[in-house]
Amino acid sequence: MEQINEFWALVVDVWKHGVYGVDVGQILVALAILLVFVALRRLIAHFIINRLKAWARRTQSEFDDEVIDALERPLSFVPVVIGVFLATQYLEPQGAAASFVGNLNRSLVAFAMFWALYRLVEPFSYVIGHLQDIFTESMLSWLIKAMKAGFVVLGGATILEIWGIAVAPLIAGLGLFGVAVALGAQDLFKNLIAGIFILGERRFQPGDWIRVEGVVEGTVEVIGFRTTRIRRFDRAPEFVPNSKLSDNVVTNFSEMTHRRIFWMIALEYRTSLDQLRQIRDAIEAYVLEDDAFAHPPEVPTFVRIDRFNDSSIDIMLYCFTRTTVWGEWLEIKERLACKIKEIVEGAGAGFAFPSQSVYVETWPEVEGRPEPIPLPEARGDTG
Repeated sequence: MEQINEFWALVVDVWKHGVYGVDVGQILVALAILLVFVALRRLIAHFIINRLKAWARRTQSEFDDEVIDALERPLSFVPVVIGVFLATQYLEPQGAAASFVGNLNRSLVAFAMFWALYRLVEPFSYVIGHLQDIFTESMLSWLIKAMKAGFVVLGGATILEIWGIAVAPLIAGLGLFGVAVALGAQDLFKNLIAGIFILGERRFQPGDWIRVEGVVEGTVEVIGFRTTRIRRFDRAPEFVPNSKLSDNVVTNFSEMTHRRIFWMIALEYRTSLDQLRQIRDAIEAYVLEDDAFAHPPEVPTFVRIDRFNDSSIDIMLYCFTRTTVWGEWLEIKERLACKIKEIVEGAGAGFAFPSQSVYVETWPEVEGRPEPIPLPEARGDTG
């Protein structure tokens, strides 16, 4: 009987001082408090969020709807933070345990706060979206990414400071490491700076059709920190380093106001002066009368007899179409080509093609050439 009493006394002692001197019963109660708040997390969060959403729907602004959607997940985490706080306070920790519990609660609060700020960046983008007259869409995208990264860094630094880890010496140490990394990552920083210049100069935007001679031609999809994704016309994506787009000449076809047609119409040398003038005037009249073409003084338009070429007389046609759509431009060019052929043939002239004439004055004397056979002389009529 005495042994049983000793065993029971041992059980009671373990129960009261089982885990770092904390009563096991208190630990179980604390776990029960935490589990209750975790179980009620969705119910409490949804109740609050649904009330806020109902209030936001009654307003005309979309900004408050964006804010509530962004805060939904951080608000759902708040009951867990409250549950941990109440559970640890119930335990009444002492000494080192109290310090650990305090740091844990502060870390959870800081995490929830910076998580909410991180999520609020998206609604903030809705507000600054009205500044596209000042900042381009890509610049706003970069700004949003930088703000998110800033909140992540600040949140991490705050939590490290709570646990007594000095951030300043850590940053200084990382600075030396960063110098070593920078030496091996020069291309990365070069492309990053080039991307900033591209956005600042507004060379092109997502959706623009660009061409970089000898590099790429296609439609810009995403301007990234290091590379820009361009969709070629064969639908294959090409990732071009920003430095190549910054250092080379970029032609942005999407910024065109008109598309140019520049032809040299080659006519035969036998074409008379009247025919040349007739063809020139007819082509000029067609271009100036067709609304598909832009007219002076909006753009320059020239139809002139330009030069005497090796095998042709050239008429220069220099004009611009109003449309910049490639398919429509090709259709206008086709109509113009058919009209020019009709005009040339109607004037009784023809198109020239490259040719060469060879004139032989005398045959060179070649040794061993057979002598020509003399032809018999014609006999007159003696009758």
